[in-house]
Amino acid sequence: MTHPIIALQQALLAALFADAELIAALGGAYVFDAPPSGRGPPYAAITRHDVLSRDTDGAPGHDHRLLIQCWHPEPSRKAVLAIAERVVAVALAADLGGADLIVTHMQHDRTDTAIDLKTGYARAAIALRVFSEPVG
Repeated sequence: MTHPIIALQQALLAALFADAELIAALGGAYVFDAPPSGRGPPYAAITRHDVLSRDTDGAPGHDHRLLIQCWHPEPSRKAVLAIAERVVAVALAADLGGADLIVTHMQHDRTDTAIDLKTGYARAAIALRVFSEPVG
């Protein structure tokens, strides 16, 4: 069985990669499962993925907490929020279940933005929460 973090992250990345509107908003760049080394914006990356056990007497389960950061090369909250809003829309609409897990609930907890003073890049950080259970 695949670890729940890997199973969920692979399904999420597949959904985001498949969205033409998101890829266009990223200027043809992709969404990464870690911040890319030596590559400037625009891009989005899953920068944190934690999982907590939420086992019950009847069924095992997981509480996933994901942080996805979106970057834009200009100091524009509007531009980076367009990317972030599309990431959230795709993630919430996607069927992220698969051979190893069932997603029972998904929510968008927050989005925060900042302009990096050193580079001038705009950043939006998206916090998602997902509940899953193993298949079988």
